[in-house]
Amino acid sequence: MLPDKDFPIFTAAAVQASPVFLDAERTAQKAASLVAEAAGNGARLVVFPEVFIPAYPYWSWITDPLTGSTWFERLVRASVFLPGPEIEIVCAAAAATNAYVVIGVNERSAVSLGTLYNTLVFIGPNGKIIGKHRKLVPTWAEKLTWAGGDGSSLKVYDTEIGPLGGLACGENTNTLARFTLLAQGELIHAASYISLPVAPPDYDMAEAIKLRGQSHSFEGKVFTIVSTSTISEQIIREMEKVRPDARALLERKSSAFSGIIGPDGRVLGDPLIDDEGIVYAEIDLRRCIQPKQMHDIVGHYNRFDVFQLHVNQTPLPPVALCSRGEAAEGSEPPQQQPASETLHL
Repeated sequence: MLPDKDFPIFTAAAVQASPVFLDAERTAQKAASLVAEAAGNGARLVVFPEVFIPAYPYWSWITDPLTGSTWFERLVRASVFLPGPEIEIVCAAAAATNAYVVIGVNERSAVSLGTLYNTLVFIGPNGKIIGKHRKLVPTWAEKLTWAGGDGSSLKVYDTEIGPLGGLACGENTNTLARFTLLAQGELIHAASYISLPVAPPDYDMAEAIKLRGQSHSFEGKVFTIVSTSTISEQIIREMEKVRPDARALLERKSSAFSGIIGPDGRVLGDPLIDDEGIVYAEIDLRRCIQPKQMHDIVGHYNRFDVFQLHVNQTPLPPVALCSRGEAAEGSEPPQQQPASETLHL
């Protein structure tokens, strides 16, 4: 947590861009270049879109599962391990620019060829990974691509710029997940999204993304940095191999919003709609104090004698391996955390 008299003021950057489709190394290099650009403009925190490395599985929305399975194989082969050489490119950029970076990746399982995770990676200014968060529940058609994470990654990181947390895309509608971060002292929230033009025809994706960011900021009295990907000409051409009318489906406007939202729920500066670019804004954590005097939902403006939230932060490995006699009847299996690791809010 922040010392009483230490409320950092810094510049944050939200990147709105597209990856180099299914090319993890080149996408990581693009991300490194964008980190350098943002840091050159004074940013200490740079937030990237959901699964920026190496791409989002748009085929799951525009074709059937059998046709999409060949593209899933391509995605797995292009995805990354953590740690790994591709994320090290981004880590090196963070170290070279003294910046914190939050970036979305498709994370490969260390034990399974058929499992991917939608993961946010938190990188410190020393170039080290300080943590990662696996999306808890893939949204709608995304269930064809990603497995769900567990509660062990619902964490807030104490950093030089303040308490930092984040969620991926639709998780930002999950009230309990958001409250879990707020209740751990979060003041800076990274919200990473993808552009999704194939939503229902009366659904304004850009407006929905902005609304979610405003809701979290207003409820928690925190700063939210929203970063959304764009759909490049390269992605459209690739998806035309899946479905001939893919261009009409993927060129729909008002599908991407990136911006920075203050603790009163208002957007700071000029956000980006659809176009590539970087949004900047000043983060002054002192601005979180007065709004919390009115509504501090993790403090005085709650009834913890009435409401209780229990969050299981035990990592859930696929198997608990032990030697003969190591796991006596009724004992805890190896590799599991003790019950005290459960977060009670």
